[in-house]
Amino acid sequence: MAVTKSPSPKFLRLPKTSSLSQKLMLIGLGLTLFFIFLAFFTPVLQVLGLIQNPSDALANDIHLPPSGKHWFGTSRLGYDVFSRTLFGAQAALQVVFLATALSMVVGVPLGMLSGYIGGRLDKILLFIMDSIYTLPGMLLSVTLAFVVGRGILNAAIAISIAYIPQYYRVVRNHTVSVKTEVFIEAAQAMGANTWQVLSKYLFFNVIQSVPVLFTLNAADAILVLGGLGFLGLGLPESVPEWGHDLRQALEALPTGIWWTALFPGLAMTLMVVGLSLFGEGLNEFVNPRLRKQNSIR
Repeated sequence: MAVTKSPSPKFLRLPKTSSLSQKLMLIGLGLTLFFIFLAFFTPVLQVLGLIQNPSDALANDIHLPPSGKHWFGTSRLGYDVFSRTLFGAQAALQVVFLATALSMVVGVPLGMLSGYIGGRLDKILLFIMDSIYTLPGMLLSVTLAFVVGRGILNAAIAISIAYIPQYYRVVRNHTVSVKTEVFIEAAQAMGANTWQVLSKYLFFNVIQSVPVLFTLNAADAILVLGGLGFLGLGLPESVPEWGHDLRQALEALPTGIWWTALFPGLAMTLMVVGLSLFGEGLNEFVNPRLRKQNSIR
């Protein structure tokens, strides 16, 4: 008698995606985890004496090319480029994930309230969010950075405002479509109040796209943070940050000093590519239409 294999529970089954999408997603995940690893263990490397303090200028080691002593060379101010590139990953992750988390914490509840309650509240919030969404994100962040000043938290606030409408619109649209379902009407008939409906019945049904938005916004926020640093905004000059280092390197490029711009720029590019690939792959997992299109191809 043949033994039939019982099917795995539904919640353990992963949606099928194309092999190319899976590979790209794994590459993106690997790059993202690599920079997270750098952010956590760079201070340990400094304590062990394996890298220098990124804020210590070396008076006699200015514009040195990459070598065994300085792997990425030194800048025109005498900073070790390798140390500043590693610590730049820490600053980038702190600001970027704080910015995306702030925008998510604000945008998701507002989207649920607006879509569920509707009426005048929905119209007012739609007008505000659409007004913010029409503004260029970089321009809005630069303007807010002038207002709030420098610092990790201030830079995160300046960057996060531009992403709030994205969370709001996605969650609101999902809420509008889900609130007419039978299980929502049953909960209302049983006497569930607004908070209970939102937290117990709506929340887990409308946040499927939020992780995708989080990763894609994080990738975009790295570029925005780099732009703020390049303009002399965002973080204080004493904090290693890739955009600020690129601004300093721009003055040395005409003289053939290429390494001060190459390595911070390469680190920023790889981190953006990693988050973007991971976000796109994650989008295919949670979006059945994309899976169907890729399977047809």
